[in-house]
Amino acid sequence: MDTATGLRGRSVIVTGAGSGIGRAAALRFAAEGANVLIADLDGERARAVVAEVEAAGGTAVSVVGDLGDRTVVQRVVATAVEAFGGIDVLVNNAGVMDRMSAAGDTGDEEWETVLRVNLTAPFLLTRAALPYLMASGSGAIVNTASEAALRGSAAGAAYTVSKHGIAGLTKSLAVMYRDKGVRANAVAPGGTATNIRVEIDQEALGPSVVMSYLANAGRVCDPDEQAAAIVFLASPAAANVNGVILAVDNGWSAV
Repeated sequence: MDTATGLRGRSVIVTGAGSGIGRAAALRFAAEGANVLIADLDGERARAVVAEVEAAGGTAVSVVGDLGDRTVVQRVVATAVEAFGGIDVLVNNAGVMDRMSAAGDTGDEEWETVLRVNLTAPFLLTRAALPYLMASGSGAIVNTASEAALRGSAAGAAYTVSKHGIAGLTKSLAVMYRDKGVRANAVAPGGTATNIRVEIDQEALGPSVVMSYLANAGRVCDPDEQAAAIVFLASPAAANVNGVILAVDNGWSAV
């Protein structure tokens, strides 16, 4: 049963929605009565989340593919418009970690992969969805940034740069489109229980430095705690919240 958040009947795209924060956000949006497009690289996981939504009486569709591919981006947008009649909310959540590499140890492939998935893909999808978000009259974009968007000691060079880029994209959108009926905000999660993989060389410079700072990270939170913040920022309850990078980190950013 949906609650009084004003999201009933809204069209929502959530990327990386096959697991972790994205899955939790998709299920919350659906519980609020929104129609949800599940975008993920893993088809089996995406379809499983659609099944969860439908089993609870909600409406969802899935699109499988790499959002760094412009044809996949266009398919996501076209599917949402065809299935739901438009796009009201875009949640750019999909992301990958780096290897905690310092700049001098970051290879071309690590850099290009992380920037493509974490920054270029959200930009491409945002650009494609903007006409529909503006047509909505009250469109909302919520990006998943990170503690690494707030500091230089939470990840390696590639991931940190990508999440600082997400913060910049969020703020630019907030300024440029606030008079067009579109708000843009981001959550900056602290440590969260997800299936995101981190492959590191414990002897390398980056991990040896970063790991020394992670002692201040506090407890690992549940993905649903991040999802609650995402749904709030997307809802009419946050109608005057725009350009905010909201730390959801149990005070880690205050340390």
